[in-house]
Amino acid sequence: MRIFAFLLCLMLPLGAVAQTADQPSGTITLSDSATQDASIAIRIRDIMGELEGYGDVTVSVSSGIVTLRGSTLDTETALRLNDLVGRVEGVVAIENEVAQTTDVVQRLNPAVERLLARMQQFIALLPLVLVAVSLFVIIVIAGFAIARRKQPWDRLAPNAFIADIFRQVLRLVFVIGGLVVALDILNATALLSGILGAAGIVGLAIGFAVRDTVENFIASIMLSIRQPFRPNDTIEIEGDTGKVIRLTSRATILLSFDGNHIRIPNSTVFKSRIVNFSRNAERRFTFQAGVAPDADLAHAQTLAANTLDALPFVLSTPKASVWIEEVGDSWVTMGMAAWINQNDTSVVLARSEAIRMVQAAYDTADMSAQAPAYRLLHEGATGTPQMTQPTPEVAYEGPVVPPSPVQDVDAVEDKQLEEIVELERAEEHADLLRENAEQE
Repeated sequence: MRIFAFLLCLMLPLGAVAQTADQPSGTITLSDSATQDASIAIRIRDIMGELEGYGDVTVSVSSGIVTLRGSTLDTETALRLNDLVGRVEGVVAIENEVAQTTDVVQRLNPAVERLLARMQQFIALLPLVLVAVSLFVIIVIAGFAIARRKQPWDRLAPNAFIADIFRQVLRLVFVIGGLVVALDILNATALLSGILGAAGIVGLAIGFAVRDTVENFIASIMLSIRQPFRPNDTIEIEGDTGKVIRLTSRATILLSFDGNHIRIPNSTVFKSRIVNFSRNAERRFTFQAGVAPDADLAHAQTLAANTLDALPFVLSTPKASVWIEEVGDSWVTMGMAAWINQNDTSVVLARSEAIRMVQAAYDTADMSAQAPAYRLLHEGATGTPQMTQPTPEVAYEGPVVPPSPVQDVDAVEDKQLEEIVELERAEEHADLLRENAEQE
């Protein structure tokens, strides 16, 4: 019995703790409740009277419990009352029944007041704004005037395209500098970081969107500096062959031998294999000729080499060469090569004339390959097929007709194309090529 009574005594404090765990902490003093409630209400009204936005809020206090009713412009203003009222001494609990107003006039009045206040501030700052704008304009005009001068940009840059890039960079520097000075006068330099950050993000997005254009622009800069070809050079790019008209900031323009314009993007030119046929005056042409299989091949080589060396347009150095290219069923193919000065000689006409003269020499020496003979076997024929001998050709018994003299192989067509290129280059177009620029 004593043990049961002892356990009961221990449980009594635990029950008391469980009943008071969810109740407000602190001590509630006993005093004149009506007087204290009135004092609390007056104090809260005085606080709200000093603040804006609580003109329609009413306060009532009973036994330390504060009840708030009315409306405010926004919910945050209503919720802020809990913190203000909770710090008043004697407040036991708060019943916040304040709602957000839906009156159009009350909601528009603050906006109109803020607009009028900002207009007054702008009018007050207008002289300072004019000074800031004036300095910005003066700095920008000075930067553009300096960038417009030819010196020292033409002297510092390798070509006009790079000089124009220098000018654009200088203009941008002066614009940013003028903006910094103007914002510093207005004490708004904090906006500069936001502007530059936004510009960086926009620039990054634009860079990804126009990646091919940026690549082409960079290729134009590199080609204008390196200049792997000159105007009127004959080059080959990606299978397109022609004479160079001009190099622009976007593309390389060629004049094909058919008279057509070929526009190749500079990004493709920069990454492609470029064959420049005009860099060296000496140029080699090759061709093949067939001789009879029973001919003296050494004599055939010597005859062809002597014939090529005797041509007036073939250079003596490097020397012409002849070799056995291939042995076929009915002839032996001889490979031949010779060099010309392409500035004076057309490579097409020189090759054509060399083929004609070598073939004439082989015909005169009776070394030319004859047409092949074929044997036809008929299905169902009896007996052993006999080889049909070809009908012998009737030999020409007249005098030997020597080949006609060497024809003119001057590079007339190339010179005419060069004149067309010069006429097109004389037009007013941007060109990044210079005759005296360094070549890689």
